[in-house]
Amino acid sequence: MNLFPEDGVPKGWLVRDWSDLRKQPPAGAQWKVEGGVLVGSDPRGTWLVSEKEFGDFVLEFEWKLGERGNSGCALRAPLFGDPAFDGLELQMVDPRYYPPEQLVTPAELAGSLYKAVAPTKQVFKPVEWNKCQITCQGARVKVVLNGEPILDVNLEEQTTPTKRHDGTDAPPLKARPRKGHIGFQELSRGGGHVMIRNARLKVLE
Repeated sequence: MNLFPEDGVPKGWLVRDWSDLRKQPPAGAQWKVEGGVLVGSDPRGTWLVSEKEFGDFVLEFEWKLGERGNSGCALRAPLFGDPAFDGLELQMVDPRYYPPEQLVTPAELAGSLYKAVAPTKQVFKPVEWNKCQITCQGARVKVVLNGEPILDVNLEEQTTPTKRHDGTDAPPLKARPRKGHIGFQELSRGGGHVMIRNARLKVLE
């Protein structure tokens, strides 16, 4: 199914605060589809999440960021907490987003399951369109980015807690939900926005 078939404010989607899906977004924050391209919110600091829940699926989309772009794709997220720590988040970021003095781990770069599993290789194309395919089937999560397989994770084997932004432990990937909401994040700096096009979802029986 085509996730964003019409221009305008996307139907069937909710806008929430980036840090906790229970919270309302910053005042006036709105995602829009323009010419078939989904454009992230202004002001920044939001998630656009599906009203529906999905368990096993193949999600395909193309995405592009500005030079200080930061986004992410939520997978099986509950409607509370931070998808990165309470569901799953596939990281979508230009490394220039991070301050030069910050020590950034491979599990915080594009293609990672954020702060949990690093991609096997870094194939992100800055300021260009990147094509992504994510397959979630039971405990397996597979990601192909720009034609290259970069993740093949068995969640059952991921038993180490990840650290939230405040330093507390989040559940290990093994304990994360196997069904939930999908979505996209807008945390870009410098006036750029995440752009998403050709987003399609196939539910696996």
